[in-house]
Amino acid sequence: MSAPITLIDYRAGNMASVRKAFEHLGMSVIVTNAPMDVCRAEKIVLPGVGHFSATRAIDECALRPPILEAVKAGVPFLGICVGMQWMYTGSTEAPDVPGADLIEGMCDVFPADVKSPHVGWNTITKIRGSRILDGIDDEAFVYFTHSYQGPITTECVATTHYSRPFAAAVERDNIFGTQFHPEKSGAIGLKILQNFIAL
Repeated sequence: MSAPITLIDYRAGNMASVRKAFEHLGMSVIVTNAPMDVCRAEKIVLPGVGHFSATRAIDECALRPPILEAVKAGVPFLGICVGMQWMYTGSTEAPDVPGADLIEGMCDVFPADVKSPHVGWNTITKIRGSRILDGIDDEAFVYFTHSYQGPITTECVATTHYSRPFAAAVERDNIFGTQFHPEKSGAIGLKILQNFIAL
């Protein structure tokens, strides 16, 4: 049995659907905003919905140090939607709120000439090998809902096109992120979460 999933609750995530997806896959889930729980975690998931400023609660709950220490120690970490954006240096949506700076670059809003937010099903284009996307077909459809997006960096393993390409999934060593919502992406999303469980 894989280690339980430690799901970070900073009052801005779609906790119920993420938890339900992991439990559907047979996992036990610890939902917490307690630093000590994060210190003991063997797999960490940071979900997220809404405005980037919500991630301010990560610092208010003193969660940043144990999260970054866990990442440094090699604990698998998955950021979803705003959780993935938090992995970057920050976001122009709330420039006074620092991201984790695990990935260099600022998330930014979509251009004014396209409908925002970007909501619904869209395809991902795999651009290099990825453990989190193992077994996922190129151009598979996944579910998005967001107004800001991360820049394409060396950590990017898949892109999506909406007016211009943006980072749909990132991966480096033990850190992983999806701009889309795997918990809302049907069988493909469950396969991605299963890949994370199997790390």
